[in-house]
This record gives sequence, C-alpha cells and structure tokens, in this order.
Amino acid sequence: MGRYRRRGCPYGSTGTVGIKRKESDMNILVINCGSSSLKFQLINAETEQLIAKGLCERIGIEGSKISYTPAGGSKEEKETPMENHTDAIRMVIEALTNEKTGVVKSLEEIGAVGHRIVHGGEKFAEAAILNEEVLSAIAECNDLAPLHNPANLIGINACRKLMPDTPMVGVFDTAFHQTMPAKAYMYGLPYEYYEKYKVRRYGFHGTSHSYVSKRAAEVLGKNYEDLKIIVCHLGNGASVSAVKNGKCVDTSMGLTPLEGLIMGTRSGDIDPAIMEFIAHKENKTIEEVISVLNKKSGVLGLSGNLSSDFRDIEEGYHAGNEKAVLAMEAFAYRVAKYIGAYVAAMNGVDVICFTAGVGENGPLVRRMICDNYLGYLGINLDEEANNRRGEDISITTPDSRVIVMTVPTNEELAIARETYRLVR
Repeated sequence: MGRYRRRGCPYGSTGTVGIKRKESDMNILVINCGSSSLKFQLINAETEQLIAKGLCERIGIEGSKISYTPAGGSKEEKETPMENHTDAIRMVIEALTNEKTGVVKSLEEIGAVGHRIVHGGEKFAEAAILNEEVLSAIAECNDLAPLHNPANLIGINACRKLMPDTPMVGVFDTAFHQTMPAKAYMYGLPYEYYEKYKVRRYGFHGTSHSYVSKRAAEVLGKNYEDLKIIVCHLGNGASVSAVKNGKCVDTSMGLTPLEGLIMGTRSGDIDPAIMEFIAHKENKTIEEVISVLNKKSGVLGLSGNLSSDFRDIEEGYHAGNEKAVLAMEAFAYRVAKYIGAYVAAMNGVDVICFTAGVGENGPLVRRMICDNYLGYLGINLDEEANNRRGEDISITTPDSRVIVMTVPTNEELAIARETYRLVR
C-alpha cells in the first residue's frame, strides 16, 4: 500500500456486516460526483459507522467499472458499461441492495442522500435541502467552478431520478469559509468586479477544515470556541485555514482552488503577469496558460515531470534527485509561510493540525515544516509520535508552547452529519 494511504477502515470501525441495526437507525448515502467518477459511502447516522463504500470510474468512457466494499467484507470490482451518471447511481443501488453482499434490503433503508458540492458562492453559508430553488442557485455558481459544479449537479439529478422520495442535501466546500471578514476575502481589484461578478476569495476543502478543527478540540478536551487553530489540508490539492474561536477567518485558496499552496499539479500563488509573459513566449491562449497552471505545475512541474504524487517526490528526495528535493523544499516552505501568516492574522495560535493524504501520513513533510521554520513558536516535535501515521494524536512534546497534531480528515462523515442534522 502506498506510503500516504490510510490503512484499515477510515472511521476506526471494525465493520457492520452481521451487526443488527435498529429500525430507527438512519442510513445516509454520501455522494461525491466528478465529471467521470462517483465516490460513495453509506454511513449509519446515529452510530457513525461505515456500512459500505465504493467508486464508479470512467463514467461515459470505455472500460467503466465499479468497486464496492461492505464494511468488514472484501472489495469487489466489476467492469460494466456506464453511459452516464444515472447508470452509475443505478449500479451503486444494485451493489448496496445485492442479496449476497449488499448491506440494505431496499432503498427504504436509506434515509437521505448527502451530496458534496464544490462551490456555493456567497449563496450558501451552510448545508441546504436540495429543492428546485437551491439547485437553481447552485447552477448560478457554475461559472465559478466549471469543472466541478456541473458534475455535482449531474450526480444530484441522477439520484433524484432514481430515488425521487429520498431527501437530498447539498454540503458545500465553500460554506465553512463564509465567516471570513471582507478584509480577508476581498482582492485588490476594482470593487466593481466584486459587485458585478462576485470576484473574491471563497476557499475550498471547507468540509475537511471544519471537521478537523472541531475534531482537534474534541481530542484535546478543549472548548472549540476558545481556540486558535491552523488546519493544513495537505494532499494533491492543498490548503491552509485559520480558525479563530470556532470560525474561519482566512484560507489559502481563492476564487478557484488554484490559489495558495504549491500542490500536486497546481502552481499556487504566482505573479499574475506570468500568465501574459508565458502566453506571449509560448504563443498560448489565456485558457491554455491556465491549463498549464492547473495541470502541469506544482510539484509535477518543479520536479521536471517526475510525478505529481508526493510519494514519488519523497522517494526522489531521499535518492538525491535535485528537482525532487527542490519540489519538497518549495512545498514545505510555502506551507510554513502560510502558517506564519495565519499566526499573525489570529495574533497567535494554540493548535496546528496536519490532515489529508500527505498531512496525515507524511512525517518528512511535517518535520521539514516544523523543524525548519516554526521553532520561533516554541514547537518541539516528538519524533516517535511524528513517525506514526493517520492517527488523532499530538506530535509535539509536552513542553511545546504550540500543540501540533495529526488529525485524519473524514469529509464523508462530516457530510453525513450535516445531512442528518437537516433531515432528522
């Protein structure tokens, strides 16, 4: 298994196969829909146990397949044509209700569906029941997330077609960041662009930042509203947030997920004049330059196209590959700069959390950030704890003035909780 992949059941559950559930228990189906993929999990809302999970891949493309794993059971894979997302949802339902390996007898045992939606603009500061008015408002945000929101809507409409009597809830990646003050979300642009087009910082990974910051307070036994927390969601997509007294006050991603940290294939922060410079030198359109910034940059570009996977970059780092070393050092440096900025924004920090694939399972990255740049905060890493992976633990020594933690994110559970809160 890959170095940054979490092991075992993502919820710490030993599985629910064979466990008799009460009739009153509500099962929430969580859907995360992409343009050609669909991830799903079925979660018991009361016990918060994972019941089953899976993935539909290559939807509308030759070679489409579904993988399905009931909790406590074996993973199954089936290659089957899926012309569209309705076919994919149908396959999900068939897997969940299969007589031999299914986990529910019928759709009546699924109380609601929670959909991950990438962009809610300024319209949504919290999750919402998906009715026609809400769906129309989501569609109005399509130009802010043209690769994601249309795909999210396709998944929602497919579910509504096949599960017309089941409540649907939308949970927005941008919602948690809607508490940012104007001084944090406004750009230094003509104000009319905000008035006309809502050009501002929105931030993403909000479901993860919300879950991790709350979970950190819970693990530490401290009041969430009394803490200053910095969450570092570090994966192929990466972002940092500042959470002061239970509210997000700043985050690194902007109008789109391109701003902020160096990521797997995204450039993160750059001088915007670079786009015009490259367009002229390479005879590219602005759309082509943006594609380079989104798909060919980040650690992939810095490493000389070695890889966008941080596991490969780390291997190159240890092997002495100069470009891999540069990519790792630049990534760690950018994270440290944002942490420093958010310490200033909150006038202090109590807890720094590392989460997501690299954050949870990358001891080297955490060490590079903390040892090289955060000594001024009085941070002392506990090397034994830092070498552990994917656990809710402090990785600093007792005398450290700031607590640094690893907190495995659980966006699906967070979506299930929000869905349950609205429909119960």
